[in-house]
Amino acid sequence: MRPAKITAEHNPLRDPLDLRLPRIAGPSGLVIFGVTGDLSRKKLMPAVYDLANRGLLPPGFALTGFARRDWADQDFAQVVHDAVKEHARTPFREATWRQLAEGIRFVQGSFDDEAAFETLRETVEKLDAERGTGGNHAFYLSVPPAAFPLVVGQLAKSGLARSEADAWRRVVIEKPFGHDLASARELDAVVSEVFPPESVFRIDHYLGKETVQNLLAVRFANQLFEPLWNANYVDHVQITMAEDIGIGGRAGYYDGIGAARDVIQNHLLQLLALVAMEEPRTFDAPELRAEKIKVLSSVRLPRDLAKHTARGQYAASWQGGERVVGFLEEEGFNPESTTETFAAVRLDIDNRRWAGVPFYLRTGKRLGRRVTEVAVVFKKAPHLPFESSLTSELGNNALVIRVQPDEGVTLRFGAKVPGTAMQVRDVTMDFGYGHSFTESSPEAYERLILDVLLGDPPLFPTREEVELSWEILDPITAFWAKQGQPEPYASGTWGPPSADAMMARDGRTWRRP
Repeated sequence: MRPAKITAEHNPLRDPLDLRLPRIAGPSGLVIFGVTGDLSRKKLMPAVYDLANRGLLPPGFALTGFARRDWADQDFAQVVHDAVKEHARTPFREATWRQLAEGIRFVQGSFDDEAAFETLRETVEKLDAERGTGGNHAFYLSVPPAAFPLVVGQLAKSGLARSEADAWRRVVIEKPFGHDLASARELDAVVSEVFPPESVFRIDHYLGKETVQNLLAVRFANQLFEPLWNANYVDHVQITMAEDIGIGGRAGYYDGIGAARDVIQNHLLQLLALVAMEEPRTFDAPELRAEKIKVLSSVRLPRDLAKHTARGQYAASWQGGERVVGFLEEEGFNPESTTETFAAVRLDIDNRRWAGVPFYLRTGKRLGRRVTEVAVVFKKAPHLPFESSLTSELGNNALVIRVQPDEGVTLRFGAKVPGTAMQVRDVTMDFGYGHSFTESSPEAYERLILDVLLGDPPLFPTREEVELSWEILDPITAFWAKQGQPEPYASGTWGPPSADAMMARDGRTWRRP
C-alpha cells in the first residue's frame, strides 16, 4: 500500500499563517553532485527533508545523488536517512520520510564518465514519468571549483542542461566563484555557454540567513533608522565574521585560498552591499541586484594598503582551556605557507550617502569567539552639556545586527546611572530571535534551495557582483603576495597587532563582541 501523499494543506507542521516560507515549489527534482561530501550530508540533504516536512516540496519531488560510490538506490536512501536523523532542523516523521524516499535515486560515476551522465539522463527521464517532475531539474554542484567546467560540460553533452517546452533546467554553483577576477570570468564563460543567466544560481549561504534578511527589514521598515543611515550621523561601520575553530582537515581547500578569498570576497562584501545600498523600489531580484551593483561599483580601496589592511596566521596557544596547534603545524600544511587565516581591510564608498565613512571588514580563524555581526557606529553628539568626568564611560551609539550565533539586534546608547550625580554610561537594548519568536528560523539552505526550485533569484549574487568583488579584492591579495609571511597571532585572541594598529591610525578601535 502506497503512503498517503503529504501536501501543504494537511501537513500538521505546515501552519497556514506561517509567513516565513509560504511558497511551495512546483513539480521538480534536485540532482546533487558531490553528494558524499560534508556539505551535502550536513546541510543539503537535511534542508531537503526539512522543506518536505513543512509541506514546501511537491509530493512527487525527486532527489538524485551522483558520486563514485558503488551504491544502489537504497544505499543512498540510507545515507540520506542518517544525515536527516542527525542534522535535520525539524522532527523526524516517518510519513514524510516514506514520501521523500520514494523519489530518491543514485547514479554511480565520475565527472569524466560520459556513460554515467547518460545513465543520469535516463534516470531523470524516468523520474519525470514516475514522479511527475515535469522535466524540471536543478543540478547542485557541491564539488571543488576545478570540477565545475567538467561537470557543466558533461551536462551539456548529455543533453541534461537542455529544457523542453515549459520545463526548466538550472545549475547551482557553490562558492568560491574563481580565485581572482580572471578565473571568475573564465568560469562564467564556461557556465554561460550551457545555461542562460537566469538559470545560474550562485550560492552564498550567508544571504539565506534570517538575520541578513532582517538587515533589510531594520533599514527599510523603520523610520527610526533610515534617516540616520548616512555620513551625517554614521562614524564608521564594522563587519566581522570570526570563527573560534582552526583549519582542521581542510588543508587541501584552504591553503592558497586564505581568509580574504574565502570570506571577504563573498560573505562580507555582500553584507557591505546590503548595509550601504540605496532603497530599492521593490525587493524583486533585478531591483535589489541593481542597488547592490551600484554600491560595489562605488567601493574605493585605501591608497596605502600597508596602513589600512592587515593579515595574520594563528599560532599555537590556549583556546577554551585547550592547547591548540598553530596554522603552520596543522596536518597537511606547508610549514612555509603564506596563506592568511586573518584578514582585515578598510574600504570607502564614493557616493553622497557614505562619503567619509570607512567600512572595516575583518575575518579570521581561532579568534576569541564565533560571531558574525554588522556594527553601525554613530558619531558622538556634537555637544555634551555634562562634565567630561560624568561621561567618561560613554562611547559611541551603535546598532549591532548579529547574524550568528545569537541572531538579533542590539542598540547601544547612553543612560543615566542611578544616583544623585548626572553620570552617563553605555547601556544596551537587545532583541533576540529566540526570545521574540516561538518559531525556529529556517536554515539558510532551506530558503536557498526553495528559491532555486521556484526560480526566485534575489538572494543569489550575479556575475556582475562577483566580478566587482574580485576587482575590489585582487589588488589587496596582490599586495599581500609581495609581503612575505603573515603576522602571527595567538589563538584565542582577536587577531594580529597590525589589525589594532590599522584602526588606531584612524582613531578607532575594533569591537570585542
